[in-house]
Amino acid sequence: QVQLVESGGGLVQAGDSLRLTCTASPRSFSPYLMGWFRQTPGKEREFVAGINSSGGGTRYVDSVKGRFTISRDNAKNTVYLQMNSLKSEDTAVYYCAADRAPRFTPTQGMDVSSIDYWGQGTQVTVSS
Repeated sequence: QVQLVESGGGLVQAGDSLRLTCTASPRSFSPYLMGWFRQTPGKEREFVAGINSSGGGTRYVDSVKGRFTISRDNAKNTVYLQMNSLKSEDTAVYYCAADRAPRFTPTQGMDVSSIDYWGQGTQVTVSS
């Protein structure tokens, strides 16, 4: 069993930056694909960014490419999402996710239905 705890959300203005942090315990998450998803009321949870077990491969949804960066520190069991140039449409609850799949899916990278562990979510609100 892996527990994921997110932190770093908050209220910011458009154009600002935030860094989300997700820490896993008690077991090492180094074998897992790690990712961030987000969800707004009435909509499905959507993939935002993913990183493979070594940290050498990443995937992003088109809407955040060039603005968001995912990274991981396996020694600290931590994954980060650096969000720059935030827009009002980035407002959502952001969820950390762990997937035991050996590689990204050929489509978006990570699929909601295959996630093994979820964090509790952290709210990001961007005012325009």
